[in-house]
Amino acid sequence: MDLTQKEWIASKANTNAPVVLDVRTQEEFDAAHIPGAQVLDIQQPQQFMDGLSKLNPETHYFVYCRSGARSAKACILLDQSGFKNVYNLLGGILEWQGPTE
Repeated sequence: MDLTQKEWIASKANTNAPVVLDVRTQEEFDAAHIPGAQVLDIQQPQQFMDGLSKLNPETHYFVYCRSGARSAKACILLDQSGFKNVYNLLGGILEWQGPTE
């Protein structure tokens, strides 16, 4: 499900133990990321799929990338893998107005 930043923050706040996934490269993640995010690079398909196999499909995942395109693709892959609580941040970190690390 695509969410605006406001919707994404509100949904995340109302979710028990949400996980924030950054699907950009490690280099992009190291430059700046949303606090508490875990990196899972979608551009490394085998590593991405291996990473998915270690995640709990019952957890709520809040996914972002640079602008929203890679995270939209990641959300599709998560959904196809049985993850039903997946939320894509529209505009990605480019439009993120909150804190970064």
